[in-house]
Amino acid sequence: MPQQAGAVASEAQMDELLAALYSMRDGDFSVRLSFGEGAKSGELASVFNQVLDHCEQLSSELQRLGTVVNTEGRLTERISVSPARGAWGKSIRALNQVLDEVSGPVTDVARILDSVADGDLSQRVELGTRHGELHGDLLRLATSVNRMADQMQGFTNEVTRVAREVGTEGKLGGSAKVEGVSGAWRDVTESVNQMASRLTAQVRDISQVTYSVAQGDLSRKVKVDVQGEMLQLKDTVNTMVDQLSMFGDEVTRVAREVGTEGKLGGRANVKGVSGIWKDLTDNVNSMADNLTNQVRDISQVTTAVARGDLSRKVTVDVQGEMLSLKNTVNTMVDQLDSFADEVTRVAREVGTEGKLGGRANVKGVSGIWKDLTDNVNSMANSLTYQVRNISQVTRAVASGDLTKKITVDAQGEILELKDTVNTMVDQLSAFADEVTRVAREVGTEGKLGGQAHVRDVSGVWKDLTDNVNSMANNLTHQVRHISIVTRAVAAGDLTKKVTVNAKGEILELKDTINVMVDQLSAFADEVTRVAREVGNEGKLGGRADVKGVSGIWKDLTDNVNSMSHNLTTQVRNIAQVTSSVAAGDLSKKITVDAQGEILELKDTVNTMVDQLSAFATEVTRVAHEVGSEGQLGGQAKVDGVSGTWEQLTDSVNELARNLTTQVRAIGDVASAVTRGDLTQNIQVNARGEMLNLKDNINLMVSNLRETTAAQRDEDWLKSNLARISGKIQGHRDLNELARLIMTEVTPLVDAQHGACFLPEEKDDEETFRLYAGFGFQPEEPRRRIRPGVGLAGEVLAQQREMVIHNVPGDYVRIESGLGEAPPLTLAIFPILFEGRALGVIELGSYGEFREVHLDFLRQLVSHIGTTINTILANSKTEYLLLQSRQLTTALQERSNELQRQQEELRRKNAELHSKAGQLASQNRAIELQNRQIERARRSLEDRAHQLQVSSKYKSEFLANMSHELRTPLNSLLILARLLADNTEQNLTSKQVEFAQTIHKAGNDLLQLIDEILDLAKVEAGRAEVQPANVSITQLVDYVEASFRPMTSERGLAFAVEVSPDIPNFLWTDEQRLQQILRNLLSNAVKFTGAGEVRLLIEPAWALDDADLDMFGENEEVIAFSVADTGIGIPDDKLQVIFEAFHQGDGTTSRRFGGTGLGLSISRNFARLLGGEIRVSSVVGEGSTFTLLLPVRLPEGTSERLEDPLGATAGLTSDGTPDIEPLTEIDIAETPTEIELTQEAGIDEDAEPPAVPVLRQIEPDPERGEVGESQEVRSDPDREAVLSGRKVLIVDDDVRNVFALTSALEASGLEVIYADNGHTGIEKLEANENVALVLMDIMMPELDGDATTRAIRAMPQFAELPIISLTAKAMQGDRERSLEAGASDYVTKPVDLDHLLDVIRKWLEPESEADGADGTEADGTEAESADTENEQEQ
Repeated sequence: MPQQAGAVASEAQMDELLAALYSMRDGDFSVRLSFGEGAKSGELASVFNQVLDHCEQLSSELQRLGTVVNTEGRLTERISVSPARGAWGKSIRALNQVLDEVSGPVTDVARILDSVADGDLSQRVELGTRHGELHGDLLRLATSVNRMADQMQGFTNEVTRVAREVGTEGKLGGSAKVEGVSGAWRDVTESVNQMASRLTAQVRDISQVTYSVAQGDLSRKVKVDVQGEMLQLKDTVNTMVDQLSMFGDEVTRVAREVGTEGKLGGRANVKGVSGIWKDLTDNVNSMADNLTNQVRDISQVTTAVARGDLSRKVTVDVQGEMLSLKNTVNTMVDQLDSFADEVTRVAREVGTEGKLGGRANVKGVSGIWKDLTDNVNSMANSLTYQVRNISQVTRAVASGDLTKKITVDAQGEILELKDTVNTMVDQLSAFADEVTRVAREVGTEGKLGGQAHVRDVSGVWKDLTDNVNSMANNLTHQVRHISIVTRAVAAGDLTKKVTVNAKGEILELKDTINVMVDQLSAFADEVTRVAREVGNEGKLGGRADVKGVSGIWKDLTDNVNSMSHNLTTQVRNIAQVTSSVAAGDLSKKITVDAQGEILELKDTVNTMVDQLSAFATEVTRVAHEVGSEGQLGGQAKVDGVSGTWEQLTDSVNELARNLTTQVRAIGDVASAVTRGDLTQNIQVNARGEMLNLKDNINLMVSNLRETTAAQRDEDWLKSNLARISGKIQGHRDLNELARLIMTEVTPLVDAQHGACFLPEEKDDEETFRLYAGFGFQPEEPRRRIRPGVGLAGEVLAQQREMVIHNVPGDYVRIESGLGEAPPLTLAIFPILFEGRALGVIELGSYGEFREVHLDFLRQLVSHIGTTINTILANSKTEYLLLQSRQLTTALQERSNELQRQQEELRRKNAELHSKAGQLASQNRAIELQNRQIERARRSLEDRAHQLQVSSKYKSEFLANMSHELRTPLNSLLILARLLADNTEQNLTSKQVEFAQTIHKAGNDLLQLIDEILDLAKVEAGRAEVQPANVSITQLVDYVEASFRPMTSERGLAFAVEVSPDIPNFLWTDEQRLQQILRNLLSNAVKFTGAGEVRLLIEPAWALDDADLDMFGENEEVIAFSVADTGIGIPDDKLQVIFEAFHQGDGTTSRRFGGTGLGLSISRNFARLLGGEIRVSSVVGEGSTFTLLLPVRLPEGTSERLEDPLGATAGLTSDGTPDIEPLTEIDIAETPTEIELTQEAGIDEDAEPPAVPVLRQIEPDPERGEVGESQEVRSDPDREAVLSGRKVLIVDDDVRNVFALTSALEASGLEVIYADNGHTGIEKLEANENVALVLMDIMMPELDGDATTRAIRAMPQFAELPIISLTAKAMQGDRERSLEAGASDYVTKPVDLDHLLDVIRKWLEPESEADGADGTEADGTEAESADTENEQEQ
């Protein structure tokens, strides 16, 4: 008994130990053994419990460490287990060492990233720890961060250096040189260098022009290509040069006319100038006017002096040297007047009054005037002595005493006179009168040319008379010649001299005048030279050098030189200031001493500089507020200005006001357009470019309004077409369908009357009756129509629509409770299906039908035709099925009857012959029934064919929708990408952000289209499965690379755990598996705000609630569990989330976006792979989605997916019914053996055929990440492949042509295009230097494949690369394009980088060398490249 009890106890302890071991194996460390103490079993229990304590303590520490790391993010926490002996201690130390090795580099990387974020680029990650050097991923992480910091530091240093050289030191021409960068850093570096290069070229060109202007060279202009404000500066400088050149020409002309040609009154006429240049022009004109008035006044005075009029003086207001000249001339006139008065007095006293001995007394004269006075006095003395002697003789003669002779000494004519008087005293009485008269005329009256006429004389008296007349003639000739010379001198002609023969004093007078002319000519030449050098040649500092002059001429020369010196000093100082002003330096002023008009000019220029400075400051402020800060409404305030500056200030303010008004008006319209209000236009007055901008914006708004209206009509058409099509589907009754059409369609197209005529009988196409009307209930005769009878019948017969306008008033009346009126327009549309007329719809409206309404009706009737045909076919099928069931029932009854008859035959052998006759007749009846069943089977086949046709239409509809959606998306994505790249650097960062948002939204829309098409394909049961060996390691790497950055960005912990119990490879579809995991992990990240996302890959048997009944008994199953700590899912939503277009929160206030397709597609893909998806969730704590997949995809899955409809029920694979015809009956067998094996029928819920979907390019791990591909694309050698090559685009969509042209031209390609195949061939023949063709597939007239065949038929283009582009991408399209002769195949929307890589591949020299392979290259390299870069969605 004790032994038995011990054995029982031992067995119970073993059971307890075994149970504890099972719990320990399953991870439950809370169990303990309770064996008695003192025995071996007690010691065993104690040791076992200690092991469990160690395990429990280690598990607790691990959980605590995981909680600290996951929740608090602390990597300094370590595991502590006591006691830690043996392997326990080694494990703890090894684990803590692993944490040290991981936390150190991660903390160091975080420190470096913080430094980079704070702008400190000097920090680097240490490549070693206290345990040694880093290796593997940690070394790669540290090296990548250090390389990133090095590149950022190098980029920052170079950009800072270039910015300092250009912006601070003024050194142009610098460029940033950052070695070892690629991708975005290289693009930014090249953008900075391009900016610096362009700025250098622009500033240097402008500097050269302004320097030339400062040097007086006005022939150069700014020619560099610029835009924006630099373009305005270029235009301003060029305009300034033009105005300066025009100003210089006019001033030079005026100076030449005045200084050289002596033409006074000229004015400078400079058109189109304003500001300082207009003031300078006015000043020049004012100077010319003043100089003209002054010189003319002086000229009038000197002319009057030359004519003997000494009453006039210079009265014009002058200053400076001109004032000195005025005073000199007036003094000269005064002295001449005084001299003339004295000479006249002496002459009057001597010649008129007879008072001899008088002397001329002219005070204050010197020089020639004093000499002239002395000569007159000397002449008077001599004349006094001579005349007094003559007087004595003449008194004697008068007294009649002719014995006296003249004895005074005399010379010349006086001597002759003395002799004549002495000789002719006797004849003097007669002669005296004539001589007296002539003397009076010449001496007193100044009349030259007079002659003495003495009558009745002869001999000596006649000779005396002739001599007197000869003397008068000589004197007249001499005086007149001297007068001509003096008048020429007075007129400024110094080329004439006195050439008359003269003697005596007249000769002296002649020589004196000629010497005066020579000195005046030399003086004029020197003054002219100085004036020419100063006025024409611009040579300042010249001096007049007149030799041999003295007196007033020397004073005049000195005055001219003094004037030239002063003018040189003053003009040079003014030139310095004006050059500074021209160069934009307003800090200099005129400091030279000046007087008179030059002083006024100095003050004017200094005032101009002050006003220019104030004006420039205010204009700069207003320009800065308007142009840089965007503050409109600013006004320039320049105090103390007037005239032009006040006008300029007012003009600037008016410009600012106009610009403010115009920009605000444009801003209001743009804001209205942004809000969706397209009713506003810009009404503000504008001219020039602002008028063009206003007109362009108004045109843009008008176009937007028209486009919006057209889009609204298109949306209305598509939405209502989809809505009505959805409503009419599924109807089985023609009356309900017709009623629905009338009630829904008639008011929708603004019609008030309507009728729907459909076939009266199912197979009757000759009579159509009214099934439903809208406000129309005709009499019985009009309820039926026939083809060819009436308008509706004619529409049925011709199968063409008819729209009738201006319907007569008595044709039909539309009635209501208030009244009635005739319609204005009738629209009659036939309902067609495959060339058969199935009905007609007639509508009447008070107004004209809009084109969108007619388009809606045209498209709707085709859907109605399909639906009516389906209803008729369904009715026929139901009728045949009903007949089949009736026949089957009759057959069953006959079979029962035959059984009873057989029993009766067994009982009554005597009646065998008669019953055999009955059975023969029954056999004939059964044969008849078999034929009827055969007809039913054929009808079912027709029905199945119709279902396939409907499924085909659905597939084509989805493919066409894909093409129509992807075609505009292609141009949208390419143009948005080009705008986001901002290669010309003419967009603001905000505009680049807008373009990036558009590009991202387009990609999101493309993903949504792919998901919808994916769902359609899955629901159709035609999703393809391509099983292959899938590496678990590569799958984990893919998940890590895809979601590690995403979770880090959102601050989530991310872990991937792989159980060691799973195999290294799976036999399944890798792309489908990646898509499922991508959808599950994306949802986990999206719905998790904080915490962690974890992927666990383990055997399915390790799950707590593993229910694997759906899998085979010996089938190995893997579980992929995606767990998160997100918002969780309520229990009532766990099944809804797997339905298409459903989410856990479907309200309008939901927090998270999405289409609700991801889980639906994932569940279907899981089923395709032979598995399923399960979910468990707790609201507020998180969710776990588990994907169960067999290690090997079950055999036959692909075949099962290829035939989603399955064989039609009751039909074998060859289409024959699985029914044996009852042609004979073996009487030996019982009647019960005669039965139908299977009833003919078809599953009406069978799925339609598969819908082909497009592929999406995925990054290829073997080819590197995106950054590496960008580096390859940036290779200059590869870029050189595209430069200058000509590409032909053949595409009927102008948007795609524009987008592709912009993108390809930006890469250096030359692009020509054609809008159809025929034009493309013509363009290709006209441009045989085309290097490559981009061919769209879907085009009118001649599609892409046919065009490719035509091109390949031309020998010269047999090797020309042709790349097919299409947005449809149906299954088999790629193969058809390659068979037609295409070199490669790219789907839309086009990935620009991928397209450029494909173009480079076909344009590279080695590709051209291998081009002889032709189709082989198409089938291998191109196909493999396309396959590797695409993933089926």
